[in-house]
Amino acid sequence: MTSRLHALCFDAHDPRRLARFWADLLGWEPTEDVDDGIVLLPGDDTGFRLRFLPTDEKKSLQNPLHFDLTSTSLENQQEVVAKALALGARHIDIGQTPEEGHVVLADPEGNEFCVIEPGNAFLADCGFIGALACDGSQEVGYFWSRALGWPLVWDQDQETAIRSPHGGPKVTWGGPPLMPREDRDRLRFDLAVPTGGDQRTEIDRLLGLGATRVDTAPSGSGRVVLADPDGREFRLLPPR
Repeated sequence: MTSRLHALCFDAHDPRRLARFWADLLGWEPTEDVDDGIVLLPGDDTGFRLRFLPTDEKKSLQNPLHFDLTSTSLENQQEVVAKALALGARHIDIGQTPEEGHVVLADPEGNEFCVIEPGNAFLADCGFIGALACDGSQEVGYFWSRALGWPLVWDQDQETAIRSPHGGPKVTWGGPPLMPREDRDRLRFDLAVPTGGDQRTEIDRLLGLGATRVDTAPSGSGRVVLADPDGREFRLLPPR
């Protein structure tokens, strides 16, 4: 049995405020968990939750992962942008040109995201979260396809994308050159071993696929920290 993508984790100075921003923008339901911090449960076919965890670390570089949100018309795109701004987002410049149809924003803690123009063929059959767009190599796209058991839906010019067989967002990697890195990514994946699975066996499988063990999780937590072939950390949770 392969691990499943359980959550996308955000490090946040104010987890409650950031969770409220994304809950209101996505229409997801917030909840709290003693072990998992503040969690948003999806209200659509996204297939994973969002988790917000406290940190004192300052954000200094562009995140290697961001949401691409879809729109159904130019008017809808403007409405999504206006709603995000009203909730506390802001416009940012990451080098996009006026000819590009997407709008680049940052949430209240500076995490980048895009509102994609209507008619984008690549995201045509996706929901409001069209993609998790990641900085990463072709090799890491292959790794995550095997790690999650999700098929490749794009593999050209060293750019890759995968998608769950059950639908939901695509996860994409843009290929080289890779961006500069912070010591710890503010957005990270949590994987969970399926109920009835064995964490030790799954660790060995992921290591065999090219992951490395980092082991920065608190002792006794049952959570194992690994890194993918590009060195991006992720956690493997025990069966749940």
